[in-house]
Amino acid sequence: MSQGYRFAWPEAVQKWQQLESLAASSEHCILLDSHQHKDLYGSWDKILAWGARAIYQGDFEGLKTFRQEHKDWLFGHLAYDLKNQLEDLDTRHPQKIAWADLQFFVPETILLCKEGQCEVLSWHYANQEALETNLNLESSRESFPKLNFEAQTSREVYLQDIQSLKQELQYGNIYEINYCTLFEARGPMCPLQRFQELNEKHQAPFSAYYRDKQRHLLCFSPERYLRKKGDELISQPIKGTAARAQDPVRDQEQKAHLLSSEKERAENVMIVDLVRNDLSRTARRNSVSVPELFGLYSFNAVHQMISTVRSELDSARYTLEDALHYSFPMGSMTGAPKVSAMQLIDRHEHFRRGLYSGALGYIDPDGNFDFNVVIRSIAYDAEQKYAQVAVGSAITIHCDAEAEYAECLLKAEKLIR
Repeated sequence: MSQGYRFAWPEAVQKWQQLESLAASSEHCILLDSHQHKDLYGSWDKILAWGARAIYQGDFEGLKTFRQEHKDWLFGHLAYDLKNQLEDLDTRHPQKIAWADLQFFVPETILLCKEGQCEVLSWHYANQEALETNLNLESSRESFPKLNFEAQTSREVYLQDIQSLKQELQYGNIYEINYCTLFEARGPMCPLQRFQELNEKHQAPFSAYYRDKQRHLLCFSPERYLRKKGDELISQPIKGTAARAQDPVRDQEQKAHLLSSEKERAENVMIVDLVRNDLSRTARRNSVSVPELFGLYSFNAVHQMISTVRSELDSARYTLEDALHYSFPMGSMTGAPKVSAMQLIDRHEHFRRGLYSGALGYIDPDGNFDFNVVIRSIAYDAEQKYAQVAVGSAITIHCDAEAEYAECLLKAEKLIR
């Protein structure tokens, strides 16, 4: 544990936006925001960390050494391209935003908030008075022209790709695949300001703002990738999406239709089986279970079908890095079988996913962790003035390509309109 001040600081809750601005002025910062969604497995409502006393880039083996050396809070990401280290895979597309495959930093300042109280674990200011002086400075709000996102893949090409993937499904090479497409824009943007605007609208349970020098991620994810507390591991894959409706009756109809959809349930259960298999690779014998199947959750933008898979880590044989290694990338963003799906993803998609389909989160000094799935997000490179929004859906043999395309547009519209 890093040395510093440790006390409850209620005033921080009232000054949260100033704290966010202060954090975002650092080259390395992260905000994790649950919006106080009722969650059986979450530990904090908000976490804000910034400043880097140490940074690690590399692989899981090196992360283990880095964690043991520092014995502190670590914050960072696992990019989708980390798959190339874990399996005999490659990525043919150029990297337009240069995220490291795996990166974590030890922050100078950490604030943990729950139930209206904010606990300051450590900071680089001499005392609380110095910190409050910084918070009293008004942060300026700038006005930027709207970014005009354009689809990298046309509707016609999208439909051709789905037809090709359906042939792979027909041959039995895969059972399900997550196919994604990209929207791009160029122009100036204030990443934190845009995040704050969208964060208020989405209020997703795994929202995050992440800065790595000139690279920014604005994430409004509803999905947990993996959480560890003690030896318990929890994964909550999402498969099944329905749009919210303003009319309450129509909204309930949308929800009921999602729950009863054979297609959505089939997609969900296939990924649940994949996650069960992933977790079993590091689990104590007979410890893998499914506490919740086909749970229906409503968020500001969409209804989601979410299942929960649980296991107990065999900690006598495996480390937390092993738990991440053997379950990454998450099955909800690949398909099944996982390696075949990832090979076909690279063959059919027209962009490099980068941090999209990866994970953001933390590892605490006791070896507990919580990571989201990086979806519903905007990636922005301030140096290039370049923004990306990637969206996708699950493709099965019985899916309707036009409906899948419409689902992608729905997901993208919530971020780019």
